[in-house]
Amino acid sequence: MGDLQTSEGMNETPLSVYHGVSSNICHPLDFLVFPSLMDDIFTRLLAWTAYMNRRFINFVENLVLQDVYRCSEDSVAITSGQNPRSSSQSICKSAREGCSSSSTSCTENSYSAICGKRSSELREELLANTDSRNTITYHSKRGAPFIFQGLMFPLFGIRLAWSLALASWRCALYHLRSTQAQVYSIKSRMQRTLRGSSDDIGWLQRNPGMAPVENGTARFLELLQAIRNGEHTLPNSFVYLLVPGLLSNHGPLYFVATKRFFSKMGLACHIAKIPSEASVAQNAWELKRYIEELYWGSGKRVMLLGHSKGGVDSAAALSIYWSELEGKVAGLALVQSPYGGTPLASDILREGQIADKETRRVMELLICKMIKGDIRALEDLTYEKRKEFIMKHKLPEGVPLISFHSEARVAPGFLATMTHIAHAELPWLPLPKFGSAEFDSVGRLGHQVPIVIPISAAMAACALHLLLRYGEKSDGLVTCRDAEVPGSVVVRPDQKLDHAWMVYSSWKKNPNEPDACEMCEALLTLLVELGERKQEEMEKFGSSS
Repeated sequence: MGDLQTSEGMNETPLSVYHGVSSNICHPLDFLVFPSLMDDIFTRLLAWTAYMNRRFINFVENLVLQDVYRCSEDSVAITSGQNPRSSSQSICKSAREGCSSSSTSCTENSYSAICGKRSSELREELLANTDSRNTITYHSKRGAPFIFQGLMFPLFGIRLAWSLALASWRCALYHLRSTQAQVYSIKSRMQRTLRGSSDDIGWLQRNPGMAPVENGTARFLELLQAIRNGEHTLPNSFVYLLVPGLLSNHGPLYFVATKRFFSKMGLACHIAKIPSEASVAQNAWELKRYIEELYWGSGKRVMLLGHSKGGVDSAAALSIYWSELEGKVAGLALVQSPYGGTPLASDILREGQIADKETRRVMELLICKMIKGDIRALEDLTYEKRKEFIMKHKLPEGVPLISFHSEARVAPGFLATMTHIAHAELPWLPLPKFGSAEFDSVGRLGHQVPIVIPISAAMAACALHLLLRYGEKSDGLVTCRDAEVPGSVVVRPDQKLDHAWMVYSSWKKNPNEPDACEMCEALLTLLVELGERKQEEMEKFGSSS
């Protein structure tokens, strides 16, 4: 019916097994219409294998004859309606006659017909053989020999090896990418850790939308010198509210000396009793209620002086609740307050740096479990949270504002300084009588023992760390640039004062230098003058308009 010609130039040999079969039977090679380079390679490989191994050719011959008999039987049964058994016998007889003359020629031609098949047809036949409903029709049209299923095992092995190689390559690429991602993450974390707060310190001054500050150091020093000379001009027409900072509930001497100093002058002074370890938003609400109670109880406006986080809490109360506090607050002085943020809080709680999760868990254990506070109290002092809050809540215009910041000592000798933070009352102890009235009186009285810890030394170490790492001057916790509130009058004293000096009594006092009480009085006096000046400016502006 049709001739088979291999790529090796074999002789054209008709398939004698098809003698006597109806002419409408399709030749198996009529459907090879899409040759490809890969198919030719497979065909050449099969032909070369046949010539190299004659014993394998004999085995192939027998299998080919069996498949041809079966295909012819199916074709006759389907196309002409003959008895499959009789057609099988006739085809077998003709096949034997055709092959009796030259067994070798029949073998080579038969195998050449097999090798001429394209690998694409072999794959199609294997897929079609899996469908039981199309088996008879497929064999009747193509006459696919069963031998090709055996010959496809090497190809399947090659495909399997190729698939394994691809899987290994993909796995290697996956691990390579995973390792690369881990290395990049570690590199990014190291860079973020080493970079720290370099880009955040002083962001208030770099922001073009912030109001400029005014230097009031000269006037402050004048007022401070007058106070040391006994000139106290702080009026009694205000209620003075001292707002403590973080961890103030654990400091029994926090603002105590300042409050006693103001009370001796006959001034109404209070220390705000707020949860210092709470968030800024919560303390702002507590201060708003506290200010309203003082105003309605005394009928006087309130002057606020906030230290450290207390200044941030006070500014938040004015920013959020100014519509309710307007006319009740006369001014605000922020003393060493991290209004723009603090690098220590940011460096501890910064996400994306080395050991960020472990550090946060440690801080949560210390603040939440040990001192029963809120981690947001420290988190609200980071640069990220301060930027978000300040951009959302602006300080009201027209409120007198003073910013006070200082620089801590970093000399090596100052690292051993002790700070008096509390005192302990010893009970009366019976002492032996020595025959002296002086010893008897001492034995009957209780004793006050000062409690001192190296807070000043810790502040000096932190200030040295910030100076060496960022090149920024600070009081140990807050840099000077972050303590300046936009639109305020800034006080920059020459005296070296750490962050804890304003609220705790130093164990070693220098009579030639002003103490914290005199500093607070000078700041509030300057705030009163600033309020009077703003009031005059508003009156002039109202009369001119």
